Parts: sequence; C-alpha cells; structure tokens
Amino acid sequence: MLTIPDKISLVIQAGGRSSRMGEDKALKPFLGRPLIQHVRDRLAPIADEILVTTNQTTQYAFLGVSLVPDLLPGNGSIGGLYTALACASFPIVAVVACDMPFASASLLQAAADILVRESADVVIPRSEGGLETMHAIYRRATCLPVVLSAIRSNQLRIIDWFAQVRVREQTLAEVIEIEPSGLTFCNINTHEEYLKALVLAKQNSRP
Repeated sequence: MLTIPDKISLVIQAGGRSSRMGEDKALKPFLGRPLIQHVRDRLAPIADEILVTTNQTTQYAFLGVSLVPDLLPGNGSIGGLYTALACASFPIVAVVACDMPFASASLLQAAADILVRESADVVIPRSEGGLETMHAIYRRATCLPVVLSAIRSNQLRIIDWFAQVRVREQTLAEVIEIEPSGLTFCNINTHEEYLKALVLAKQNSRP
C-alpha cells in the first residue's frame, strides 16, 4: 500500500458502450489479462476499496470487487461520476476510465496529496488535450451534492460544475515530472488504438 493522506476509494468507470470498438473493450486481452483487470492491478496500490461502475455486472464478476450499476442512467460521464461518488465509502475518490492502460497510481497519489494539503475538492491533471476528468481525484463530501445538482439542471459536462468547488489543476509540467512517458492518458476506443497501446505497453514493459 502506498502512503496517502486519507483512505481512498478507487472507482473504475466501465459504463461506456464501446460502440467504436464493436465489442466490450474492457474485456479485451491486454498483456495476458482483460484490460480492466490490467487497469485495476496498476492502481490497486493506492486503493482502500475498489469499485467498478457498470451495468454489466455478470461480465465483470471475475474482478472480485464491488460492481455498482448506474444510479442515474442516461446522463453519460457525469452520471457515472455521480454513481462513483455516491457509492464510494471513503472521503477521497479516484475516478479512472477502464480503457486507460497506462493509468498512473503515482500521479493519483500525488493528486490525493495535493487535495489534502491544499484543501481542494477536485485535483485534475491537464494534458496536451485538456483536462483529464477520468483520471482525477474528487472529495466526496463536497462534490457529490454539486454533481447531483448539475445533473438535475441538465448541465451534463463534468466541468460544468467546477466553478462551484475548489479545483486544483495538476499542470502539464507536474504531470510530466511524475510520468515523463506521456502515455498516462492514452485511452482505447478503436481496434487501431488497441493495437498501438499493446505495442507501447510491450515497449515500456511496465506491469
């Protein structure tokens, strides 16, 4: 277990339809195990509990973790975030997408440290593509009611409610200092991206 300032719930989001892949991408084999298991194993060192948000609970039973269906279906990523926050047991919630094979426990640990040290409500990394809402740390007590209010107001982008809480960005420089490879936020949506990620993973030879 890595040292972090408070107990943390890790929630892996697996509620997507995988429409561009044509099959459940979370179950695609990745370095000898299903992709979602690969992500779970990478991030398990920071977690006091692990949950997976999914409406396909039988398919993911092999993971041996808590499987929670979407509490507010039809609201996309923010609905998944609400489910993650509502079902988490601990005050700090790490939310990561199931299709990020290079997700970083070290980066999430650093974000958790920042959240406590700077009394933030959200610590979210910035990549060259923008804010990475599906590789971020959320304070459950403050974020949960605000997320619910945003959904009820039909503000369905995750960033729509950020103005109401204390958001601390992990700058690109901070991210690169911890994860210089630049691979952390790569995600898999297509078969071509899947094959590319496999090649990168073998080249970098990290478990």
